[in-house]
Amino acid sequence: MKSGIYGILKAEFCDFDAFLSSKPPLHYKVYKIPKRTIGFRTIAQPTPTLKKIQKTLVGLIEPHVKIHPNAAAYRIGKGVKENALSHVNSSYLLKVDLENFFNSITPHMLFKTLKQQHIEINDVDKYVLEQIFFWNRSRRKNGRLILSIGAPSSPFISNVIMSKFDNDISIICDKKGVSYTRYADDMTFSTKEKDVIFSVMADVRRLLRNNFSNKMNVNELKTIFSSKAHNRRVTGVTLTNDNKISIGRDKKRYISALTHKFKFGKLDISDIYHLKGLISYARHVDVGFIRKLQKKYGVTTLELINKYSSEG
Repeated sequence: MKSGIYGILKAEFCDFDAFLSSKPPLHYKVYKIPKRTIGFRTIAQPTPTLKKIQKTLVGLIEPHVKIHPNAAAYRIGKGVKENALSHVNSSYLLKVDLENFFNSITPHMLFKTLKQQHIEINDVDKYVLEQIFFWNRSRRKNGRLILSIGAPSSPFISNVIMSKFDNDISIICDKKGVSYTRYADDMTFSTKEKDVIFSVMADVRRLLRNNFSNKMNVNELKTIFSSKAHNRRVTGVTLTNDNKISIGRDKKRYISALTHKFKFGKLDISDIYHLKGLISYARHVDVGFIRKLQKKYGVTTLELINKYSSEG
């Protein structure tokens, strides 16, 4: 990639110099949302101007960087369904979570990865990358810059910096007969051989240490082993014992109950839109369930849900 990011952005955004001098890493609205278990997750949402520049910058860089094919998140043609399908034929499953994932990623990691991929950029463009892509959480002068949860560019940057790790662990897993995918901070390993799966953890820790020193770590509390004797889920998708994927029994019952209420006019507007989203997800992951839903409540009912608009 020829260096010239600054020049392109300056031509694209007429006030880019003024914006750059206004400390973009501070241009975030910060709020907290509850986690599924305990505590809160800090979301830093970039301002509309910064978000627009971030998306433009991703477009400039994306054609030149390598992202490993086993990275399943935030990529065209890939998602939770494709991630789950990679593990559907295995008997044993190991799920590993990376702790504080986005907030662990720094400009240094990005520049190191670009160098590994033989992409040279000058100091001016390095400054632009760190100012546009990274967030100053402490708001102190010269505060540590990290990726935020909430910036549209963060998922892309995370896939870039994980590319070497993904490649290294994939080579090891291929030799062991283990399937590996990563969906953001969720790594999934699966195999038909029970004893093999446990040896992977030592490889994960070693490669994280080699690639990121001690700045990227496994969340030991979220390391989960399961088999066909138990409920196996990969990024929210259930793996059935007959080697298929499903949205799961509980979600099916929930959708069915909401559809019943809709048919008899007992859902408010917000719940109808919620149901509309759930059915769209189910149609993508579990077409067999949609057929059963159509048979139970009628094709017309599902069409009405799909076409529903509060504006009439």
